[in-house]
This record gives sequence, structure tokens and C-alpha cells, in this order.
Amino acid sequence: MEMALAMNGGGREGTKQNQMDGGKYVRYTPEQVEALERVYMECPKPSSLRRQQLVRDCPILSNIDPKQIKVWFQNRRCREKQRKEASRLLTVNRKLSAMNKLLMEENDRLQKQVSQLVYENGSMKHQLHTVSAATTDTSCESVVVSGQQQQKNPTPQQSRRDANSPAGLLAIAEETLAEFLSKATGTSVDWVQLIGMKPGPDSIGIVAVSRNTKGVAARACGLVSLEPTKAAEILKYRLSWYRDCRCFDVLSVIPTTNGGTIELIYMQTYAPTTLATARDFWTLRYTSSLEDGSLVICERSLTSSTGGPAGPPSPAFVRAEMLPSGFLIRPCDGGGSMIHIVDHVDLDAWSVPEVLRPLYESSKIAAQKITSAALRHIRQIAQELSGEVQYSGGRQPAVLRTFSQRLCRGFNDAVNGFPDDGWTVLGNDGMDDVTITINTSANKFMGSQYQASVCYPTYGVGVLCAKASMLLQNVPPALLVRFLREHRSEWADYAVDSYSAASLRNGAFAVPCARASGLPSGQVILPLANTIENEECLEVVRIEPHPLAAEDIPYTHDMYLLQLCSGVDEIAVGACAQLVFAPIDESFADDVHLLPSGFRVISLDSKVDGPAPTRTLDLASILEVGNNTVRQGGADSSAYNLRSVLTIAFQFTFESHFQDSVAAMARQYVRSVVGSVQRVAMAIAPNRLSSFDGPKSLPGSPEALTLARWICRSYRVHTGAELLGLDSLVGDAVLKQLWQHPDAIFCCSLKSNVSPVFTFGNQAGLDMLETTLVTLQDIMLDKVLDEAGRKMLCSEFGKIMLQGYAYLPGGMCVSSMGRPISYEQAIAWRVINDDEANHCLAMMFLNWSFV
Repeated sequence: MEMALAMNGGGREGTKQNQMDGGKYVRYTPEQVEALERVYMECPKPSSLRRQQLVRDCPILSNIDPKQIKVWFQNRRCREKQRKEASRLLTVNRKLSAMNKLLMEENDRLQKQVSQLVYENGSMKHQLHTVSAATTDTSCESVVVSGQQQQKNPTPQQSRRDANSPAGLLAIAEETLAEFLSKATGTSVDWVQLIGMKPGPDSIGIVAVSRNTKGVAARACGLVSLEPTKAAEILKYRLSWYRDCRCFDVLSVIPTTNGGTIELIYMQTYAPTTLATARDFWTLRYTSSLEDGSLVICERSLTSSTGGPAGPPSPAFVRAEMLPSGFLIRPCDGGGSMIHIVDHVDLDAWSVPEVLRPLYESSKIAAQKITSAALRHIRQIAQELSGEVQYSGGRQPAVLRTFSQRLCRGFNDAVNGFPDDGWTVLGNDGMDDVTITINTSANKFMGSQYQASVCYPTYGVGVLCAKASMLLQNVPPALLVRFLREHRSEWADYAVDSYSAASLRNGAFAVPCARASGLPSGQVILPLANTIENEECLEVVRIEPHPLAAEDIPYTHDMYLLQLCSGVDEIAVGACAQLVFAPIDESFADDVHLLPSGFRVISLDSKVDGPAPTRTLDLASILEVGNNTVRQGGADSSAYNLRSVLTIAFQFTFESHFQDSVAAMARQYVRSVVGSVQRVAMAIAPNRLSSFDGPKSLPGSPEALTLARWICRSYRVHTGAELLGLDSLVGDAVLKQLWQHPDAIFCCSLKSNVSPVFTFGNQAGLDMLETTLVTLQDIMLDKVLDEAGRKMLCSEFGKIMLQGYAYLPGGMCVSSMGRPISYEQAIAWRVINDDEANHCLAMMFLNWSFV
């Protein structure tokens, strides 16, 4: 029996083929296999017509039945799938082997630490037994002997070497290397693993923080699919992954005799808030190779105690100290690298106000901003290079990373306002709650890809920044930033957004006037990219206005924002979250100018565990009252007793003759944003109801109670049934039962000249529309219902007004976030007040669910 041998490029690719109609097998020639492979590369699964055409167009395949060619493609796809699966399993096995080796090393380190603690415990017990003799021996002889012993074993003193020479710098580098390795793989630092950072083939790795050590320290180790030299190149370029790094200048490079390099580096970092001073570092960085092929990049500050050349002066910065830190990059069998990262810094916490010292004393914040950021960045690049990460929009990953970096850098520049960048402070209006700074330097525009003919005209343009910082109590940072992101209309003013967007167009733009009420608007979030751990999200936000009157029509153009949201993931390490955005035009070019504004929230307390971000994000949750809520608030009071610092910064361009007007507008706008954020923070704070105050009255209680009573009474009058099932509810019980009703209940305005707008919704209704009680009033009914629902409501509207109610068939609607919703039935009825006049239209959606 003849066997078919499929030859693929001269390799061993033989496989059996199905029998032809004659019951025989065929042997494919190399030319036939090459022709089939060319087709396979273009179309792995050709149709029947394509296979028949292949036989007709390719003479060397004319003796092959189309059914046999179909089988060849099936086998070829099967072999390809098997190869991919085998490759994936090999990759997972390699990762697991590397992580197993890492865990074994970690276990050995912990065993050594346990042995050391046992030894120290025994020594302390021995000293306690002999402490009386040691403390009573104060004779001159003992003093002399003690002095002799100190002379035999002197305390380490500064070496009498020339630290400014290459040999002296190499001695400092070797000491730094030894201390760094003891931190990375030894027991010189008491490391405590962070909760939730479990190792695995797809996890970021192991992240730990220091305990009882000088300054703050964090350590991380993980596996990346990059060679050690490539990984070292990425990690050494700190500006690419350390978002708080303002500048990183290598002032001197000295080769060493052992093949390594010594670099003298000056680095400036941004301050996280307007209430503190920025830090800078003067360090020595040593790059060398170990005998096992590992690469080491270690770094430490050059101070008077270590010796070495003095760093450049920095009057606007506080000089911080970097203790031995760096990267240990080990090659793995089969490719890739195991990376150990140690960051150990002393940020001189005593130089900042006492309330802000936790920002400089928290190792968790250091782990989030520096250590984990470095490991995530290099893993992100490794996955991008391997093709594991796919982005939408056709943009290269490097371009999207650049957008994120520019947003963070622009926001940090605005918060810090360094004079050497051209920022100057304007006088206040008698209150110092909002700081106004301006920048009229041409570098501010040219450095941000501004076109001089458009954004720096002859009549003069500058950038104005209004910024403020405030303390928050019992508000988890992630929860607040998620609310600000998802409910922009809660705090933003559309007219101010329009003014910011006008700076992207050529020509003059007017300063927005104060409006009695903001123009209603909605937003559509279009994601661009997520980092591998979902701790950072880059997205485009389209803002859509909803004009209610003729005078609002000039403001009714869509606007676009490029937005970066970070720190809102529930498994994120640390307690820092921020939302940064900048207006862009429809073209959204790679070199688009960005003028970022936004929010940053950082926890000030050591305990950062907050509630899961899946909590309902709405202001109306303050309606939840009663013994159960009070009990929960009291039980969780210790867990959520935390403080945070919120930093707000908004940037605007201005024409020179409008400087005072723009400054007044910006100051007023930031104050209104601060007020909105305070209101939001009070609503979402877990401890908004204290356990010892007892039940509190509902906000807006007679209006809310009256409306609830009208809704229930009108339903009973029109339909003859009870809405809540009980006819004896009095007081707060009516509102509470209505609020907790399982079906979505809404009230809409009844005005003939405008579309109905929602005025009230219970908890189920707010969950259905994914909105809040305040932003609900910006949503129109016809924007929620689909076309069939709108037609049905219009056809039944006369019946509702005449009969008082109507049953509407099931259908579809959409939430404020654009998610489709199905419901089995809807009921609409007129709500009448105590004077028997029409007050509003009530609707109830039964058995709704997201599709």
C-alpha cells in the first residue's frame, strides 16, 4: 500500500491522506507541497470553489482530487494547531519552572531569616539573664577593657580613599553591589509579601515591602520573555516607566577594569501634590556581570558619608537619598529572564507637613509607583514584542505608551509648576484655596508639538493652570476616581470643556460666561489600550451635549478627550489613583498637542484596604437608612478609617488680553469642582452613617417623602392595586420600601415643549441606567427607549392622561453607558399631587436585565 508523504520545505512533514475514490493514496511532490503551502499562507481554510479553482489554475495539482486537497488543508490546520499548543505548553512549563525556582529561593531566604530570628531570640534571652552583671560593672578596669576592645574592633569609618578617582568610585560601586545583592536575594531586609500578589505563569510576580528599615523599600521579582541585555536596556531608561521622573541625566560614564560601567546620574522627581516640594537624587549607578551570567544594575546616592563628587545644586528641590537599589537580571533556561527589583529610598519625610508624611513613609506607595511600575512596563513590552497584545485603532503600542507618558508628564508639570519651565504664580483674590500659575514661554508650546502659526500667534498666548489640594476622610481613592470617570457630568461644565477644546482650533475663542445650570451632556468611552494588569487604561471620551433650549444650540458640538485612568483596579498594589485627560480634535494625530488636566488621589494612611470597586457608585445610596445600614457602617468604621489627599489641576490656554478673565473663570471653575468632589466624597464615603448617632433623617425629607407618597397613592388610585404591597406604611417606611423595590421605578417631567427628563429613580432604576440620582436629571426618556418603545409610549400617552395608566409591552432600552437592557413589561401612570393636579409621569420596568 502506498503511503502519502507530505513534504514541507524539505522537512519531515509526512502525514497520511484520505483515500481517493479509487481507493489509493497519492504521494505529494515537493512542488505540489510548495504550491499548497502558498495557498495555505493566504487562506488556511479555502472554500470548495477555491479548491476547485486551485486544481484548474495549477497544472501540477491536476492529478489530485479536490476532496484530497480538502483533507490536506484539514491536516495542515491540525498540525498548525498542534504546534501552537505545544509551543504554548512549553512556554507555560518554562514559566512554571522559573517561578518554581524563584519560590525555592524565596523559601531558602525565609528559612535563613527564621534561623537568624531564632538565634537573635536566644541571644536576647542570654543577655536578659546576664543584664544585671553587665549593668553593675562600672569599674575603671571594665572601661579600659571596653576601650581596648573598641580599638581592636573599630566601628566602620569612611574609607581613606580618594572617592573622586576611578578606583575610589569602583570601591563604592562594589560595596553597593554587595549590599544590593543582600537585599535582592538575602535577608538584610525584612520583606513582607503584599496580599494578593500570588506568583504564577501569568502574574506580575512577587511583590514585597520592607518593615522596620530606614526610609521606604520595596522588592519585586518576576519572569519576562526578554533576554537579559534587552531587559537591562529597558530598565535603565527610567523616563520610560517611572511616571514621576522629571529628568534623568547621565553626567559621566566611566568604564571599569572588570568590563562594567560606572555612571554618575542626576535625577529629578515630581512632587505628588501641590502641598509638598519635589525631590532630586545624585547617584552612582554600576552595571556589571556576575559569574553565572546574570546582569546587575545597582545604584546608590553619593553623600558625604559615602564620598564621591558633589552633585549639582538644586534650590527648588529637596535632596533625597537612594540606598543600595537596582536590578538583578538572571537568564532562564530556554530563553527569557528572571528579574529581581529592589527600590530603597529615604525621601526625607520630616521636611514635609506632618499630615503628608505618610506619602513619603509608605513602602506600598513606593511599590506601586516605582517597583511594580518597572516590572509591569517591561512585561508589557515583552508581550507586545511577542505579539500577545493587540490594540485597536491601528496604532502602534509605542505610540499609545507615548500618549500615556505625555498625559502624566503634562499633569505633573501643571501640579508642580517649576519656575525653570516658565511658570509664575499670580496673586490670589483674597483666598488661597486655589493657586493660579501662568506660563507664556514658547517652549511650553513648541515642546508639546504646538504649531506656532496656530497656537502661538503674534498677539500672545499662554497657558494658565488652576490647581488645588484638599484632604478627604474615609474615601477610597479607587472608588472616587471611578466615580469621577464614569459620571463626568456630575462635576464637569460643558461650557468650560468647550473653551478648552476651542484652543485646538485656529482663531480666537471667547471666555465662557457663568451659567445658572450646566448644559446636560453625556459621554461615550472608547477604550484604546489597557496594560496587562488592567491597572491603567487609555481611552478616548466623546462628550455629547443634550440641548434643552434654543440658546444652547451654539454649544451643541461633540468634543473629544484623550483620557488616562489608573489605580482603580481592585487588585492594584498601593493606594494611588488618578484620572488625567486632555482635549483632542477629531483627527487625533500621533503628534497631537496635549494640555492635560485631572485628579490624583493618594491614601495618607498605612491601612489602604478599601471596599471592592464593585460598589454602587451613586449619590442616591445615601437614601439607604435603617438599622441594617447603621450596623454595617459601625462595623466597618475601623476598616475604612482612612485619609487621602486629592490634587486637582486644570490647564487652559488664553490670549494675553483675556488673562484676568480666564484666571477668574478658572478659579471659579476649580472651586465648583472642589465643591462637587466634596459632595461626591461625602456620599460614597463608607462611614457616612455613624453607628452612635442612630438613624438619621433622609436628605430632602419632606420632598422625598411627599413624592414617594404621591407615587404610591397615584398607583393605587389608577390601577386599584398597591405598589408596595402594604397600605399601612407611614413615615420613612414608604420612601425606604420604594427605594428598595426590586423593579426599576422612575419619575419623568411632564412638559409639552421639551422631551421628558428623568427626575427620580429608585435604587434598581439607577442600577438599570448605570447612573446617579443627580446625573439622572440629565437623561431624557427618549434617549433611553428604543424606537419601538418611543412609538408605543406616544401611542399610549393619550390613554395615560385620560385613564391614568397604561401597560406597555416588553422591549429594549439602553443605559447611560450604552449597554442594552431588556424588560418584560412596563407600566406608566400619572402622578397627581395633593391638589389633584398632574405632577409627573411614573414608569416601572418589570424584570429588567442587561443583555
